[in-house]
Amino acid sequence: MGSVGVQVVCVALGVLGLIGVIVCCAVPRWKVSSFVGANIVTAQTSQQGLWTTCVVQSTGQQQCKNYDSVLVLPSDLQAARAMTIISCMLSILSVLILFCGADFTTCVENEAAKPKISLVAGVGLMLAGVLVIIPASWFASNTVKEFNNPLHVSQRWELGACIYVGWGAGVLLLLAGGLLCCFSRPKSGSSGGTAKYYNSNASAPNKNYV
Repeated sequence: MGSVGVQVVCVALGVLGLIGVIVCCAVPRWKVSSFVGANIVTAQTSQQGLWTTCVVQSTGQQQCKNYDSVLVLPSDLQAARAMTIISCMLSILSVLILFCGADFTTCVENEAAKPKISLVAGVGLMLAGVLVIIPASWFASNTVKEFNNPLHVSQRWELGACIYVGWGAGVLLLLAGGLLCCFSRPKSGSSGGTAKYYNSNASAPNKNYV
């Protein structure tokens, strides 16, 4: 069974990763406009996220607009929406499961079941990390391709802060899940030896000598 210190660290890493996934899902900073070449107008900055696109003026004013239709969105944006939401939900569920099955809580009284619960939470955290790293990497790859495409000279985009936050959150979730899977292995074989020793002593025949 994992030590209490390892489980506390995993809970902290899981919560930090969950916060990062929520930030990626909510903040419209997946792509930002680039000021290179002919794109030298710095009076306003364009930003794109999973749900809205925003224009930030040099005075600090920000105007955001939701996407017109889901059907016209590119495939990478639709996949990023789905996987980020699933990662967020899976992170919340895994952290709750880990908190209930940890050694420093009394939500589960069966000590033999706690390592299995922690192992399930670890697998869930690892899946959540993968689900947030995939859309961030896919989005980043498409952004780099569009930036290097000579046909997109009028409007070029760079990687936004949410890409890096997503990578960091995914690494934290993978680290938390990996630690749980390594330190939450249930012990086996101890009860079998005790039962055999008890049966061998109890089965000794009682002989009456006259």
